[in-house]
Amino acid sequence: MKFDQPAQSNPIDQLKVVGRATDRIDGPLKTTGTAPYAYEQYQAAANPAYGYVVGAAIAKGRIVAMDAGEARHAPGVLAVITADNAGKLGKGSRNTAALLGGPEIQHYHQAIALVVAETLEQARAAAQLLRVDYARSPGAYDLAAVRDTATEPAEAMPDSRVGDFDGAYARAPVKLDASYSTPDQAHAMMEPHATLAAWEGDKLTVWTANQMIAWARTDLAETLGLPEDKLRVVSPYIGGGFGGKLFLRADVVLAALGARAIGRPVKVALSRPLMFNNTPHRPATLQRIRLGAEADGRLTAIAHESWSGDLRGGGPELAVQQTRLLYAGANRLTALRLAVLDLPEGNAMRAPGEAPGLMALEMAMDEMAEKLGLDPVAFRILNDTQVDPEKPERPFSQRRLADCLRSGAERFGWHARRSPGSRREGNWLIGLGVAAAFRNNLVMKSGARVRLDRHGILTVETDMTDIGTGSYTVIAQTAAEMLGLPLDKVVVRLGDSDFPVSAGSGGQWGANSATAGVYAACVRLRERVAERAGIPPAEASFADGQVRGGGGRGMTLAQAAAEGELVAEDSMEFGDLDKRYQQSTFGAHFVEVAVDYATAETRVRRMLAVCAAGRILNPKSARSQVIGAMTMGVGAALMEDLHIDKRQGFFVNHDLAGYEVPVHADIPAQEVVFLDETDPMSSPMKAKGVGELGICGVGAAVANAIYNATGMRVRDYPITLDKLLPGMPERAELG
Repeated sequence: MKFDQPAQSNPIDQLKVVGRATDRIDGPLKTTGTAPYAYEQYQAAANPAYGYVVGAAIAKGRIVAMDAGEARHAPGVLAVITADNAGKLGKGSRNTAALLGGPEIQHYHQAIALVVAETLEQARAAAQLLRVDYARSPGAYDLAAVRDTATEPAEAMPDSRVGDFDGAYARAPVKLDASYSTPDQAHAMMEPHATLAAWEGDKLTVWTANQMIAWARTDLAETLGLPEDKLRVVSPYIGGGFGGKLFLRADVVLAALGARAIGRPVKVALSRPLMFNNTPHRPATLQRIRLGAEADGRLTAIAHESWSGDLRGGGPELAVQQTRLLYAGANRLTALRLAVLDLPEGNAMRAPGEAPGLMALEMAMDEMAEKLGLDPVAFRILNDTQVDPEKPERPFSQRRLADCLRSGAERFGWHARRSPGSRREGNWLIGLGVAAAFRNNLVMKSGARVRLDRHGILTVETDMTDIGTGSYTVIAQTAAEMLGLPLDKVVVRLGDSDFPVSAGSGGQWGANSATAGVYAACVRLRERVAERAGIPPAEASFADGQVRGGGGRGMTLAQAAAEGELVAEDSMEFGDLDKRYQQSTFGAHFVEVAVDYATAETRVRRMLAVCAAGRILNPKSARSQVIGAMTMGVGAALMEDLHIDKRQGFFVNHDLAGYEVPVHADIPAQEVVFLDETDPMSSPMKAKGVGELGICGVGAAVANAIYNATGMRVRDYPITLDKLLPGMPERAELG
């Protein structure tokens, strides 16, 4: 099915099942511990052996010699896989570094060996017996130090210039020129990267934790030199991804190599330190923002430049992309620069680009509002636009940023905000902060297969994944709505490369795209059911497990499939509506913080997100997505920071003891409001993504609240107490 015209009225609009706050149908499995994650596929392959991954102890250089003799003869050891005996390996197009290093080492903890043994303990013990001699090479590990060597990554996002920024900025009566930094950050999901691999002859099956089944299959085939039809990738449950499981990783490749070497299944899970240094992370950024405005607050000049680093052949953090679209202003400049760093690979992490970019832009907007003597909410609304600022002939399909800001300000009690440093409750300085939320709406071709059996049970099959986002539920809701069935008559099977290729989970495109694919398959099935019932498809209505037409014709869906299972398959292909209309999601984040005047300890007291993101398919799971993203935003603002050993080139705090993330006590009160909105330009579902919108802007809202509480502006994230403490005694005296 081709979606190239705005969506008209369709069965989803009934909202009998879609749009309802529905418990996740996979919830009981997960809360009882019976959902089989990749490492727990006990029924899938009998008698697996265990692999333990060894990572490189240098960041750059070569392996001069490796002695695996003692490890091979250790108790229980079945094989030791290295680059010397793994055979010829390719590299998937989505990987920057080789997934099995040697002799060249490209980054710290690049996998260099897999020890396979009867038990995990034996494999781990034997891994300590490997003897590796390295020749180190000098490396670059400090973004600030190599900033001047950065170049324009033209293929990723070339510089954009509209109007005359330099002239407009020079003429502007009110100016801001400020620099900001965001650190390297880790995904830190609960489930590690893990894989169980098994061969049957020349066919390989991997049960793995991966967000994008089709991508994993393609890149694994390229890496191992196998035809894709000899590979099956299965990933029915994933314990968090955030972008860290978008791409093929070392656990998959090494489990496959280990299983082939010993002739039996092998399971591999990366240890937590390897997850931090071996798998991708969010790269650090250095950002400069210049704003010029008239005295009335209207922006006339906007420039946003960002520097980030990655391994050679990698890509930049797209931290300026939201600035091209968020605010009006005739004269504009955005630019990215990419430096070569020898740190572990940088890549997508929840809301790549917008999450760190808005941490700078939305702090700059607050700083400019103060220079102008304007309320921060009013300043943002004043500079709203209903068209693409770089292409004014291209309107937004829906844009309710101003509604989000106004609604949020009223609901949050924004009128009570006072001047910086002036509100105090006992030992606490209290502040309110705001930031706009923005994330582009992306769509991707997505397919599904639906089966109706003689019991009236509808089964949906698609390789879409569920990374804790509620995919099972929104897909079931879509199918139930389309066929007029209750949810208990719908079975959803996900995460298997034997199923039709879907959008996968990532980029905030998953739910909207995948349900659109299910919609397309269900349209075909409706046609087949109507034909069985002798009803013209255009006249058929589906409700209460039945199909009905004019003249009293009709039958139950079970009767329609009584002579044999009805099967339909289709995909949703998207036309050029996203080119004709700018499709984005919008929101507003409001935060209240308290800062201890003596210690500079910061506590988030309450948070509000107001979101405009098309039709919300399941308000309950959507809320969960947003509050989780808000929590990650607090982490980015206050604590998350991968500390680099700039001599050795690795992340020092590479576990959950050293890398701090928010816990329940850090997040006392969160509220989420979804504006009533449909977007017919997006898909037949009239939905858009929301899972990443929830993190976009949160960091800046926290930073702006801290400034309002203390009067101190910290532009270097995370805003830890050591950065605030030097100014606190003076501020305390003023209190």
